[in-house]
This record gives sequence, structure tokens and C-alpha cells, in this order.
Amino acid sequence: MQDIIGWDIGGAHLKAARVENGIIAAAAQIACPLWLGLNELDRAFAEAAEQIGRADLNAITMTGELSDAFTSRAEGVAGVAAIAERLLAPGKALFYAARAGFVEGASAREHAKDIGSVNWHASAALVGARASEALFIDMGSTTTDIIPVAKGLPASCGFDDAGRLAHGELVYTGLVRTFLMAGPKHVPFAGQWTTLMNEWVADMADVHRILGQLPEGADMMDTADGREKTVGASMARLARMIGRDAEDADEAAWTRLAQFFAEAQLREIADAAALVLSRGLIEPDAPIIGAGVGRGEIARLAARMGRRFIAFDDLIEALPSARAKAADCAAAAAVALVAAHHFESIFKRSGPGSR
Repeated sequence: MQDIIGWDIGGAHLKAARVENGIIAAAAQIACPLWLGLNELDRAFAEAAEQIGRADLNAITMTGELSDAFTSRAEGVAGVAAIAERLLAPGKALFYAARAGFVEGASAREHAKDIGSVNWHASAALVGARASEALFIDMGSTTTDIIPVAKGLPASCGFDDAGRLAHGELVYTGLVRTFLMAGPKHVPFAGQWTTLMNEWVADMADVHRILGQLPEGADMMDTADGREKTVGASMARLARMIGRDAEDADEAAWTRLAQFFAEAQLREIADAAALVLSRGLIEPDAPIIGAGVGRGEIARLAARMGRRFIAFDDLIEALPSARAKAADCAAAAAVALVAAHHFESIFKRSGPGSR
């Protein structure tokens, strides 16, 4: 079987996973802030190639079509596809179109609704091949996907972002990039409720850093104030959210405030999970499968919900050196493994003469 690289082209990160002989051999996540310009993709793909090499076959999923550089999703899908084809040449680029399978770049605009922002579907499809019934939760740096898997297939009510937001299957909160002002409007401090500064002064990366829950390498973006990524600096940013300086209270006070923000975030995800579970598609003993850089938080959620937790790491075939990063980049790993299975099946049906 030929090597395959799976790509998840996002608006903030480029994620990649290399599959060799059906096993994930390497994975990488590269900062790729498309709000700075589409040329960020050139830099990110070049950096990814240095880390995991190149392949003759590339399986691609995306959310980067939502970039402000494009006036519509269809234009974005076609634009991202064209850039990916250019940067991955002479390798072949195929795009994951969920219900339509894999399509070539020339058909990307035609299948825009099936290609744009369906990275969650690739991950859930892989989960379904490993576990016939589960609640799949992928907590990334920016968003959290909550997808029921029933009878070995993704069983979401929504398919696009609008539908998934309405049904609790897409929650716009993540381990790193979520602004604190997007969460609770009042927080407890020094025995009273206080409102927040309605500015990007701190984010959830600061919260999880203070609590010692931020995985190494998870925070790849600049801080709100451009200062360092230390616990002390995060406490200073957190203090500014309520109009104070870090010196106004001791570290224990700022830790308690961080705990409140983390708890509020987990409650938001728990509420959405409860909405999804209320459909009754999966049994009470079905596990929660957690993926993404925030899967540690999902493990805590599973314990609260009394469900068995399975890490995406333990669901995939990967070299030990690549396993954790592949779980961080679950959609890239999934689309690579789904493609590997898909094209292996075609090869077996067609025979060796068709290669």
C-alpha cells in the first residue's frame, strides 16, 4: 500500500498525519492563521513537509474555507482546494466529501457543501469503524464536536455548521483560543460577582495554563498582550479580565478564578452532550471517545457522566512516537486512515493490474 498523508486545513492550524502500511507513522500540527493571509498556507505546508515528508497520495479535509479571504463557502472550498493541489504537486490531492466519498479538486466547488467543514465526519466515520456505538467528542483549540455514533455510522442531526450548532453537535469553545469574554458574563471573586472586560485580554489557554492542564505545544498562537506564556503572565492577563492587576490578590485567588472558567467551559460542553444524548440513539453503557488537544477535559467529562472513556490514541494504529500527536490531529489522522482503507479496498477489488 502506498503512503498517504491526511490533511486537515483549518483557519488557525494545519494538521497532518502520515500513514504507512495502514499505520500512522508521523503527525504534525503547524500554526496557520489564515486571517493573516492565504500565503500562510505556503509556509505551513512547507513546514509540514519538513516534519513528515511528502506523499504521492494526499487525503484532505478542511475548515479553512471559512477564511475572510473568501466571500462564500463555495468559493472558499474551491480556493483552498486549488492551493492544496498546487502545494502538494506532483502528489495527487483528493478531498473528503463525506457522503460523496473522495473527489478531485476539479469537482471541489460542485461538492462544496459536502467538503466544507466536514472534518468531524471523517473522525466520526473512523470511530464508527472501531466502535459501533459511542459518543465521539473532539475538543480542539477552538471548537468542540459532539457526534453520536450508532450502528457504526455518524448519526448527527446536523451536517453543516448551522445545523450542528442548533443540535448541540458543534460547540464554539476550545482548549486554547476561546476568548474568556465569550463564556460566563459574571464571575465570582473576593466574595462577590463581577462582570468581565468585554475585550480579548485573556483566553482559555491562560486558564488551562494556570491550572496545569495545557498540554505541551497546544498553544501555538500569540498571547492577547504579546507577552510570555508563563503561569505568572497568564495570571496577569486573567486579572485584567476583571479590571485588576495580578498583585491585587494572591496566586490562590487567581487559581480559583481559573477553575471557575474551566468549570463553566466544561458545563457548556456537558449541556451540549446532554442534548445530543437526549435523542436516545446510544445506550447508557456506550463509551465516550475523546479526541483533540482537549481530550483530557473530555476524560473528566466522561467521569462525571458515568461513562467509560476511550482516548482516540487507543483507537488507532500508530507508532508510539506519533500516537499522541495523531490524537491531537484526529481529523487528519482519520481522513488518512479512511483513505487508506478506501483505496486498499478498491485495489483488492480491481486487482494488481489496475495500479
